[in-house]
Formats: sequence, C-alpha cells, structure tokens
Amino acid sequence: MPRVSYGKKGGRVRTITVKDKSQDMRSAEDVVRDLKREQQKLPGEDYREKSLALHGFICARCAREFDESTRHLLTVHHKDGNHDSNPLDGSNWENLCVYCHEDVHSRGILGEYLAGASSGSDSSLAYEDLSRKDTPSVKLGSLGNKLKKAMQKKVSS
Repeated sequence: MPRVSYGKKGGRVRTITVKDKSQDMRSAEDVVRDLKREQQKLPGEDYREKSLALHGFICARCAREFDESTRHLLTVHHKDGNHDSNPLDGSNWENLCVYCHEDVHSRGILGEYLAGASSGSDSSLAYEDLSRKDTPSVKLGSLGNKLKKAMQKKVSS
C-alpha cells in the first residue's frame, strides 16, 4: 500500500513502502505444504457427514437417538471392514454409538483370540502366568485360559 507524505511547500509526494523480501520469501516446499493443508479435509469427515445425513442420528444396533449436542458419540462403522470403500449410497456404512461400535469390534477380536487364530495385529497379554505347567502352546495367559474353559463348558452343556 503506498504511503503519502507531504513536501516542504505543501504538495503531496508519493512514497512507496517496500517490504523486505528476504523475510517474505518462502521455499516451494512450504508453499506446497500450505496449499495441501488448506485443501485437506479432516480424515473421515467427508463420509461421516454423508452417513449421518443418510441414516440420521440413531444407532443402528441399540436404536439410541442422538441430537446435535451428542452427535460426537455416533461413529460410522464400515460393514465390510474396508475403510476405503465409501460408496455414495451409504451401503457400506452404519451409524453406531461408541458403545455398540466397540462391542462389534471386540467380538471379532475375542473370537479370533479364543480360536487361537492371529488377527495379524501385534497384541500382547496384560498378564500371563508362566508358573503354570498346563499352559497350552498358544499362550493365552491365565485370563485367556479361563475364558476358553468357560466357552468349552458352555458349548458342552
């Protein structure tokens, strides 16, 4: 923006303020990074909003209803487990409250765990009783053994 000053005889003299270019120069990487940041949406925000608009603010499992103040408790569950599969018709999504969503995912993990299959994810046991001699080759820990025995009793009865 030009700055105006006045001369000795009252006439206006136009002076131009020049910015220090050394401070204003940014690298090309910084410019590209800033442009990408501006264009980026929050991860998952796009399909989450579409799912909430399609299916409403209600949990698909427990039928609990939500409003604008509690909408953060609703999550979008991908039915096929593929988070990159986001069809516009919403056929791969269902809105679940955080409690039902946790339940859906923990059931699969528990089932794999009790079956002795590895889910491919690295998980460690919170407690394992190494002093027991009847520990199976698949190391489930004492809690895992108790769960497995309980499941066997339930199946046999």
